[in-house]
Amino acid sequence: MCGFAGEVRRDGAPDTAVLERMGEVLAPRGPDGHGLWRNGRVGLVHRRLAIIDLSDLGAQPMGDDELGLTITFNGIIYNHRELRAELEREGHTFRSHSDTEVLLRGWAAWGEGVLEKLKGMFAFALVERDSGRVVLARDRLGKKPLYVAEGRGGVLRFASTLPALLAAGDVDTSIDPVALHHFLSWHSIVPAPRTILQGVRKLPPATVRIIERDGTSKDRLYWDPPFARDPGEAAMDAADWADAVREALRVAVRRRMVSDVPVGILLSGGLDSSLIVALLAQEGQKGLATFSIGFDAVGEQEGDEFFYSDLVAREFETDHHKIHIPVGDLVEALPHAIRSMSEPMTSHDCVAFWLLSREVAKSRKVVQSGQGADEVLGGYFWYQELADTEGHGASDYRAAFFDRTDAEIQSVVGPDHRVTDDPSGAFLRAHFGRPGADTPVDRALRVDTEVMLVDDPVKRVDNMTMAHGLEARTPFLDHDLVELAARCPPELKLAQDGKGVLKDASRGVVPDAVIDREKGYFPVPALSHLEEPVLTFVREALHAPSARERALYVPERVDAMLRDPNAHTTNIGSSAVWQMALLELWLQEHVG
Repeated sequence: MCGFAGEVRRDGAPDTAVLERMGEVLAPRGPDGHGLWRNGRVGLVHRRLAIIDLSDLGAQPMGDDELGLTITFNGIIYNHRELRAELEREGHTFRSHSDTEVLLRGWAAWGEGVLEKLKGMFAFALVERDSGRVVLARDRLGKKPLYVAEGRGGVLRFASTLPALLAAGDVDTSIDPVALHHFLSWHSIVPAPRTILQGVRKLPPATVRIIERDGTSKDRLYWDPPFARDPGEAAMDAADWADAVREALRVAVRRRMVSDVPVGILLSGGLDSSLIVALLAQEGQKGLATFSIGFDAVGEQEGDEFFYSDLVAREFETDHHKIHIPVGDLVEALPHAIRSMSEPMTSHDCVAFWLLSREVAKSRKVVQSGQGADEVLGGYFWYQELADTEGHGASDYRAAFFDRTDAEIQSVVGPDHRVTDDPSGAFLRAHFGRPGADTPVDRALRVDTEVMLVDDPVKRVDNMTMAHGLEARTPFLDHDLVELAARCPPELKLAQDGKGVLKDASRGVVPDAVIDREKGYFPVPALSHLEEPVLTFVREALHAPSARERALYVPERVDAMLRDPNAHTTNIGSSAVWQMALLELWLQEHVG
């Protein structure tokens, strides 16, 4: 696990000072080591978080002169030992016990075919000395980020975070109006390859990009699972599917214990993280370190779920740590959380993850987390609303999920940043129109798995944990489990008000009180219901001189919303004012 960056020039050598600046921004992601490599027109910089092979032999960038390959890598390959054994049988010898070297030699042996063999989360940059090619790749579900920017003179830079590219300079930081439309439609989600800034793009998930010596490049999507029924599984009933999901999750949880340092669990008290704890307990794990966070209540909104996390901790005799954050500490942490965001993210629990990670990182480098179960196994309300939809379902999905209509976006966005032709609606219709998904629910689950999941909860967890040098692993996003869930009949996922197949899989493993409780969300009341001192923070952001100069929003609309901020909410009950303010706060922090 780490952060990395690189520079590729058409002519001349990469700029060491630029590489160092990018590496400095990435330092929180990798506090255990620093490496820089330059050769010809390519330079790489790496910040290490040592988790597999803690010795200097696992340091990066890692090269092999005989193979003519150099790699820098962010992530973890859970099956690196099995792949190592396979490579050794083919005659490869190893200098380290690191998964990085397995990836390097796997590329030498199998080329792009190594990607299909990997079980893990990863982004990497690999340089082929003899061909002059540079390879960029990202894992199937985008769990590890990779941003790209083109500078003057054909210079290409890439990095694990967007702010690292800004530190390099020579980036067009004007607002991408299509991305702004997406941001205000999709709960701050901007689908790849766009970002909110015109000059920065991100490599899509499950994509490998080959950059030739002459600067031309080609992308290949290497994973695109069907969201459709497999005739070979037609005889499976609900109990069979529950068994299959439980066993696939058991394997996923076991895989994510691969580490040369202790692994903890983020325990929210919900079903998903509780089931991870339960399965690990069944595997014989004793004294698991579990961590929960809570906040002050605001109005009638509770600020914690300690009742349920305590119940699970007692049931499975974990070494449990409860962290309570008063509202003053929450407000103090907001600028730090925003500074840690690679892209603006309005989810209320960003700051919660930042604070939780700060505390967990004092005793752990690795944790497992329950993110992804709702998107993969049908836990959200909008899937229920699509169950009886006729047609392909895009309009019903939009009505249930989008924050605003196109007309509402046009009314709130400043004239210099408006776009016509409803790009968010067009994107959704195109995605729903793709083959490979049987029903409207399948299409919704596919867009949420490939787009919403990647650029909301996955990105949020990566950014907030890695800000403290903490690696978060998400077993519900194991690609074998995701493929199984995609084939599972929608009615089984939607049963019991959502995640029915997972609830059935949990019976007898997790206490019924956790399974049958009302669905909860990570509670951060101070951001969902705006009161002082957060409200002053928001007002100052929206009225700042840079905000007036940028003119993202119509001033009169902003003033009207600020007069009664809690009257304006999105479809899922989030604060519309916080969403608009967060974008400005992020731009003021990272762009100016």
